[in-house]
Amino acid sequence: MKISQVLNSGNVTVSCEVFPPKKDAGLPHAKEVVQEIAALHPAFVSVTYGAGGTNSGFAMELAEEVQKSGVPVLSHLTCVSASKADVLAKAEAFRAHGVENILALRGDIPKEGTYPRPDQYLHACALIADLKARGSFCVGGACYPEGHIESPNWAEDLHYLKEKADAGCDFFTSQMFFDNDIFYAFLYRALSAGITVPIIAGIMPVTNAKQIARSVELSGTCVPRRFRCIADHFGDDPVAMRQAGIAYATEQIIDLIASGVKHIHIYTMNKPDVAAQIFRNLSGIIDPPHAD
Repeated sequence: MKISQVLNSGNVTVSCEVFPPKKDAGLPHAKEVVQEIAALHPAFVSVTYGAGGTNSGFAMELAEEVQKSGVPVLSHLTCVSASKADVLAKAEAFRAHGVENILALRGDIPKEGTYPRPDQYLHACALIADLKARGSFCVGGACYPEGHIESPNWAEDLHYLKEKADAGCDFFTSQMFFDNDIFYAFLYRALSAGITVPIIAGIMPVTNAKQIARSVELSGTCVPRRFRCIADHFGDDPVAMRQAGIAYATEQIIDLIASGVKHIHIYTMNKPDVAAQIFRNLSGIIDPPHAD
């Protein structure tokens, strides 16, 4: 099933992300993670993809594992560090394996080497356009409630986001955020810019205080005072930090749904037990897509 159909069903949806292993030895465990998360009946499961296709084989295997479970799969596809021909060949490989949904991303620019070369995509926008021109694919893109870390201002960031929408992007998934008010302000700006496709709110349950510093370093995500206090108070107690992190993410999701946001994506960090606890916490709030 195409993600656009899922998002336009009128239901509240909760989806999950998983990532492939870096080595062969991790593949059996990664498949177990997929099976456990699929058993929660998320609206769909997204599978990440390394820059330049560094783990593309594993990403394909996990996508197939998701499909076996009967849950729609969204396969990430990054275009940095690979030629246009190679990226589109990967897209066709996904199609050959029955993948209908692709999240088109530029990816992180490598520290070494020259980017972009003449034969590479400069931005995800051009990749989105090429994927849509091929027909059949439902194509998603990324959005940044706090602005892309490389963008100098909001106007430029929204300009590029509108370009993605105009290129045929069917939906956007947001980078994680910890302050819902920031996301609400972003939705208002996006709508004012003429962006009307569904926007999925990305939520990361932080169960390890070290994740916060890493998240801020990579994405510039704002960590509100309330959550900093949680990390400072419970950070040295793994059990307490896990419980507090799950509670915080659950509260974020409840507030989002209560405020009219219909689509939530959980960055699970391959922790099915954490995802399962959040689904239990929401059991009386969400209407699972599989329910009669």
